[in-house]
Amino acid sequence: MTEELEQLLKNLKLRRMLEIYDEQLRAADKDDISYSEFVTRLVRAQFQARQEGALEWRIRRANLPERWSLETFPYARQPGVNRKQIRGFAELEFIAKAENIVLVGDTGRGKTGLGCGLLLKALENGYRCQFVKAQELFDEMYASLADRSTRQFLKRLARLDVLLIDELGYLNLKPEQSNIFFKLMEERYRQHSTIITTNLVYDEWPNFLGSRPMVEALLSRLRHFSVSKSTFARSWRRTEKRRVRWEPSVVRTGCWPRNSTNVAWP
Repeated sequence: MTEELEQLLKNLKLRRMLEIYDEQLRAADKDDISYSEFVTRLVRAQFQARQEGALEWRIRRANLPERWSLETFPYARQPGVNRKQIRGFAELEFIAKAENIVLVGDTGRGKTGLGCGLLLKALENGYRCQFVKAQELFDEMYASLADRSTRQFLKRLARLDVLLIDELGYLNLKPEQSNIFFKLMEERYRQHSTIITTNLVYDEWPNFLGSRPMVEALLSRLRHFSVSKSTFARSWRRTEKRRVRWEPSVVRTGCWPRNSTNVAWP
């Protein structure tokens, strides 16, 4: 490689092409390939490197706690999980339809793992996603009131393709926090998908969100475009902590209104 070419590749930030140029040049001489094929190999490698870098950047911005994959879910250890439906969710049609997914169950039943697996799949397909713990979300909401950044805060979350709110449960909330949460869900309604994990059934939501009429309005919109899953498997966080990296769950769905998935679970 000439010094001029090396400098040009550096200036253009074509690092992958720079790394493999000599190797590919030797391979081209050995295989007697055309100039076109030689350039194609270089450009293809650079493109793949850019794609991998973009995915890594999206994953970091999404704040995923773990890179759980749906493909590694131990279905054999949890026969109650409907693998076909999970694979259906992995096709990400719920994002195109702006449907929501609510995972309900006790702590340690795999809700977070399933949610993160779906979020990772969405990130791999180029979607803008964000993972946030419910407590941290409500803390940020309250902090936004102090510096009057609530509108900017809501705008950032409302435009995400998928927002995963983890561990929505009994929280000590102020009315202002609940109001901002209601506003967030209203702005995402029929626009983008939200995944929620919670240990509370819907009847218990007014106990921590406050105003029952507002909660009923929230649930009406959430259910309108939603797939609900209740998880009741034994906790693998306690019994299989050393052997399994996943926290799997047994899931069941309820029957929802239009634009939702109706599946009979065991």
